[in-house]
Amino acid sequence: MLSSIVFLPALGALAILLLPRGRDQLVRHTALAFTFAAFVLSLVLFALFDRGVSGPQFIEKYHWIPQLSVRYFLGVDGLSLPMVILTAMLGFLSVIVSWGIRQRVREYFIWLLLLETGVLGVFTALDLILFFLFWEVELIPMFMLISVWGYAPPLGRREYSAMKFLIFTILGSSFMLVGILTVYFSTGTFDMIELARTGIPHGVLPLAMIFFFFLLGFVIKLPVFPLHTWLPDAHTDAPTAVSVMLAGVLLKMGGYGILRINLSIFPGQAQQYSGFLATVAVISILYGAVVTVRQRDLKRLIAYSSVSHMGFVLLGVAALKEVSLTGAALQMFTHGTITGLLFVLTGLMYDKAHNRQIPELGGLAHYMPVIASGFAVAGLAALGLPSMSGFVAELLVFLGAFPIWRATTIAAVFGIVLGAGYILWMLERAFFGPPNVRYAHAGDAGLWEAVPMVVLIAVIMGVGLYPAVITDVINSAIGPLAGRLG
Repeated sequence: MLSSIVFLPALGALAILLLPRGRDQLVRHTALAFTFAAFVLSLVLFALFDRGVSGPQFIEKYHWIPQLSVRYFLGVDGLSLPMVILTAMLGFLSVIVSWGIRQRVREYFIWLLLLETGVLGVFTALDLILFFLFWEVELIPMFMLISVWGYAPPLGRREYSAMKFLIFTILGSSFMLVGILTVYFSTGTFDMIELARTGIPHGVLPLAMIFFFFLLGFVIKLPVFPLHTWLPDAHTDAPTAVSVMLAGVLLKMGGYGILRINLSIFPGQAQQYSGFLATVAVISILYGAVVTVRQRDLKRLIAYSSVSHMGFVLLGVAALKEVSLTGAALQMFTHGTITGLLFVLTGLMYDKAHNRQIPELGGLAHYMPVIASGFAVAGLAALGLPSMSGFVAELLVFLGAFPIWRATTIAAVFGIVLGAGYILWMLERAFFGPPNVRYAHAGDAGLWEAVPMVVLIAVIMGVGLYPAVITDVINSAIGPLAGRLG
């Protein structure tokens, strides 16, 4: 089942490649069918998942390169299953969001589906080489999607942003590859489950150095200050669906990697450098929030807010307690849905109004009430309003982190205050107040365009009102991990 979920989008890309040219509508329907099938299978996986089992389930393990002990090893546990569902859901919704693509339609959907396969592979791979292979697979589709279908001058700098994304990510991947090789030379295995069980008694390099090799690769992807500068540019110039995937799941690869590798395989080093992680987390939270307040472009505002919100993931990790780690894992899921919704709505609004500059908007709720209502829900979820999923995740992070890092946690709370400020100020300037007659004929979201918005709002509200639907799954993996961390 896992191989089917991972490779269905790639199979869809192959099917699209074999379609005759000029059949753009058939291309769209093919992409929709394959991503929907992967999403349905992920829900079946969720229904069959045994929450009482702490280890990986639905395991697929085959020899791949026996001479090097490299295996095709897939599995999911409570940490990876929510990410698989999130990726499959956003991949399906991204196809709907991309329905209006007119330029090189076949190539666009091929790259979009290959991107989904790469990300799904990262969240299911349990062999370090296979993990690294999937990690690198997503680079080429993302580069192509931004550089070809992104915003060109004078609206954007798509080639520059795509290259900047590639350089930063390859830099992190280089350090991660060194970490993987040193782990193999130290233990003779790439098996992530075995490494988490036995640890690394003696490394060919100091374990702290190997720990930071992995950490650097992951925090670039997360991203944290000062390694975040690729993110606003990539978001600003990427097409809407690509921003949804980038904010929704690609950033979460960094947080997932820290939990899966840095904490699981290097628990001693995680404890030793937890203070460093907490400091970096609070700097990212406050810096991201302060810079977000000053943004005029709506996409850059959401991008910088992601830097701040990913800081909460790192803060939860730094506390190393079950409650905070559960909050960090839940924050990755909830942020994916909330920020994905914000980018969906931003793309819709731009398609109608042809403007993303917040000071030049105003009163849009008079002309596009559905989009404005969606923005209000997404904004309130982003600032952590109770009854919405963002509140639950941030509350768990704070409850777990406060007994360990009191001053740091108190400082991080100001990020929530600033978040409320920039979200409410953005809503007031862009959607409320006197109507701007410039947008009187902009129009509102149609029925098909509203589907992604409705699905994401339902998930945000559902998890906010009944978080156990996700936390019960997460706890099956976080409990044993927190036990190893002491």
